Amino acid sequence: MSSPSGAGRVLILACGNPSRGDDALGPLLIDRLSLDPDLARRGIATLTDFQLQIEHVIDLQGCARVIFVDAALSGPEPFAFLPLPPSPEVSFSTHALAPGTLLTLFRQVTGETPPPARLLAIRGYGFALGAPLSEAASANLDRAVRFLTRLLRYGGVGGGQD
Repeated sequence: MSSPSGAGRVLILACGNPSRGDDALGPLLIDRLSLDPDLARRGIATLTDFQLQIEHVIDLQGCARVIFVDAALSGPEPFAFLPLPPSPEVSFSTHALAPGTLLTLFRQVTGETPPPARLLAIRGYGFALGAPLSEAASANLDRAVRFLTRLLRYGGVGGGQD
């Protein structure tokens, strides 16, 4: 995790399995963002994991906002960028959590209001084990990276001086 700390930081938390074709979209987006040294200076932290777990509640502490990034099996192309409220009910397994559930657990564990959150759902097409990233998903990734980079630089979601 790149880890600017302190109040006001923005966390980009990406999930996905790089060994499952287009499921790698979230981690690949973080790889691309990590090439921009200006983001950390602006208070933007990044984190990747295969899936969300209850332990990620700790990563949300001190964040001004959170952007969850994941591959989407369906939905608009090239991506959707949606507000993400806490889930009204908490249901999870020992395997994974939904982003809205993580926000609800944040409130329950810390007693604090969770940071404002959005979901960047990048459209993917093939998720087979061992498959490479599809050409269509790669094109969607390029557009999502451009969108998010502009948003972080100019759209007022940076944690530092805008």
